[in-house]
Amino acid sequence: MNALSRFLSRLEGPQTLGRGPLFWGGFCVVLAAACAYPLLVDGYTVGNTVYFFTWVFMALGLSVIWGYCGALSFGQTAFFGIAGYGYGILTLNFGSDYGFTLVALVLAVALAALFAALLGYFLFFGRISGVFLGIVTLSITLVLERFMAQTAGPEWKIGTARLNGFNGMSNMPSLTLPWPGGDIVLFPDVPLYFFVLGLLVVVYLGLRILVNSAFGNVLVAIRENPERAEMLGYDVRKYQLVAFVIGAALAGLSGVLYTTWGQYITPSSMSMTAAALPIIWVAVGGRSDLTTTLIGTIVVLSGFQTLTIYGSQYALVVMGLLLVITVLAAPRGLIMACAEGLARLGRRNGGKA
Repeated sequence: MNALSRFLSRLEGPQTLGRGPLFWGGFCVVLAAACAYPLLVDGYTVGNTVYFFTWVFMALGLSVIWGYCGALSFGQTAFFGIAGYGYGILTLNFGSDYGFTLVALVLAVALAALFAALLGYFLFFGRISGVFLGIVTLSITLVLERFMAQTAGPEWKIGTARLNGFNGMSNMPSLTLPWPGGDIVLFPDVPLYFFVLGLLVVVYLGLRILVNSAFGNVLVAIRENPERAEMLGYDVRKYQLVAFVIGAALAGLSGVLYTTWGQYITPSSMSMTAAALPIIWVAVGGRSDLTTTLIGTIVVLSGFQTLTIYGSQYALVVMGLLLVITVLAAPRGLIMACAEGLARLGRRNGGKA
């Protein structure tokens, strides 16, 4: 019991915002509202919300890599694409019976994590850091995009799954849950919504525990001063590699969920634009905190989709301006700045009382 209490106590800590009954009461209210949400809106809106949720896992992974570990990576969409294609290849070859789609999900995420482990080994043990890390990861992402875009010929197939070049793969089966009376298909929108929402809650709480643990404290120490952390006896490269793999696995989870949501995946998911957008989501929210990252990603994604109604070029321009404003006016993130402002206001009012 004491071990469990200590484990759960890490839900709060110096590396995350929010603590006490007020925060967790608000968390429960938001979760209850999210559970009631499908009863209040139409199926299309529910499906659109699932689309937003699928990207949040990638943003949370980038927060671990960049916000907590201090390593700016443009590789999230590469891991996203690898897992998405991996899920497609597995399910198109082996089908979806007996809950195999869940096995395919795990294997696809593991494939993205394995690729990240190999890439990260050469990056971090090769002492590549700073802007050079961003350049290398962006290069890897664009190389993968170009490679997948030229796989249009009939010879480009794995088993029965054709890669289809820039048109991408399609008609992948939805996620299914094995059940005695027959598999439960997590489609249409409401079943998939609750599945993704449950995953999001588990991942968010799990990451809070992780970053408030000794491991998370070391990551922050590396972010603040890697030389000092190394002098204290920590192998900085190993911690960076583990953070990189965790972030890649979460990006891979986003890729699989996106693929099963739309039942397709294309090389454009690894394009220059796609690689830059997660940086904007995380920067605007506040990269050094999981809660502000989550909120910022959903807010910016909602705004981006609204703007695309008037033209994708306008949406991209606004996203660029938003990033510039964030860098100049609130380097720690706009959502983070608002949260800190509210905290200062609360302390001031408390002091007056």
